[in-house]
Amino acid sequence: MIEIRNLSKQYGNKLALDQVNLQLDRGVYGLLGPNGSGKTTLLRCLAGILRPTCGTTKSPETIGYLPQRFSMYRELTLFEAMAYFASLKKIPRQRQKDEIMRLLSLVHLDDRVKSKVRSLSGGMIRRMGIAQALIGDPPLLLVDEPTAGLDPEERLSFKNLIMNINSEGCVLISTHIVEDVEALCKRIIILNEGRVVIVSSADELKQHAKGVIYSVLAAKQDALRPPFEVLRRERIDGQEMLRVLSLQEQPAESVEPTIEDGYIMHIRGYAAKHT
Repeated sequence: MIEIRNLSKQYGNKLALDQVNLQLDRGVYGLLGPNGSGKTTLLRCLAGILRPTCGTTKSPETIGYLPQRFSMYRELTLFEAMAYFASLKKIPRQRQKDEIMRLLSLVHLDDRVKSKVRSLSGGMIRRMGIAQALIGDPPLLLVDEPTAGLDPEERLSFKNLIMNINSEGCVLISTHIVEDVEALCKRIIILNEGRVVIVSSADELKQHAKGVIYSVLAAKQDALRPPFEVLRRERIDGQEMLRVLSLQEQPAESVEPTIEDGYIMHIRGYAAKHT
């Protein structure tokens, strides 16, 4: 479906992508990485918006793309905006209405066809973005930071939408929010400083942090043996607890790792030291 070989992209002195090699088949993939890791640049190269400095990509001719910052002419109605995109994708005029209504129904916007774009909420704009990307049933869908700026209900709506998309194609979702990919993705790609760190299933990624994650009362932090890293504070059963990552055994309760724990292991370089 997608083959990427030795792909690099340089902006002046900055190497945004460094010898990226990937092969993606059907299914939903999560592209994880911190801000500035090269995720958007990779998607733009795949979409044909950017020309790589070197390397090659093989992908379907028809691609659906939702950029991180999606907007449309605010004076158009939602239907007019979708018709504009359908025309750009060379959908025959006699098929456009049925295609538009099918997709607006899929993203639960079929009751807003006559609304001006300017009247739509941020979540609705993102859903419109997904709908326009799906015009023509592209075999490859690229989605960049789809839940940025959305409230929890809108984020849940987006996840449900992706789960209902036809699984015959390939969907690549770029995000820095780990939980966005946990329930959706067949495989997870971690990108850092322009390089692919690992390609893994969600379960495999969790196991990379097995035995190094602890939960301890915040009041007992002084009992921990350095070095360790406090990942987050959380309240459990009314008590303030610390979730701690440490490569050495700690006088605390060892807990099951999450995808986020596995992600941190690779982004912070712990995975290379953990055996």
